[in-house]
Amino acid sequence: VQLQAFGGGLVQAGDSLKLSCEASGRTFRSYTMGWFRQAPGKEREFVATISRTGAVTDYADSVKGRFTISRDNAKNTVYLQMNSLKPEDTAVYYCAVDDRGFSRYDSSYAYWGQGTLVTVSS
Repeated sequence: VQLQAFGGGLVQAGDSLKLSCEASGRTFRSYTMGWFRQAPGKEREFVATISRTGAVTDYADSVKGRFTISRDNAKNTVYLQMNSLKPEDTAVYYCAVDDRGFSRYDSSYAYWGQGTLVTVSS
C-alpha cells in the first residue's frame, strides 16, 4: 500500500484546513486508517483513526470536537477536516494504514505516507 498525503499549508489560528490521503491498491477498504502528527522537536502522536467502514472513529483529546476524520472507500481516500486550528496544531501530518486492527499506537500501523506540513500562525 502506498499513501500520499496532501492539503497542508500555512493558515492562521481559527482557520480550517482539510487534509487528504490517497492510497494505492484495491485493499484500502480492508484497513483501519489513521492520522498522526509530529511537531518540531516532539515525538509523533496519534490524532485520529477510522474503522474500515467509517462507522467508528477515535480522536486524541487535543483535537476532539475540532477535527473530523472520514473516508471514501470508492476513492481510496481518507480525510482529516481540521477546524478552529491552533498554533499547537503545527506539525507534519501523516496518514497511515493499520493492518492489525483499530489502534492509537503507531506500532500498529504498517504503511505510512510522506507527510504534509501544517503551520498555524497566531
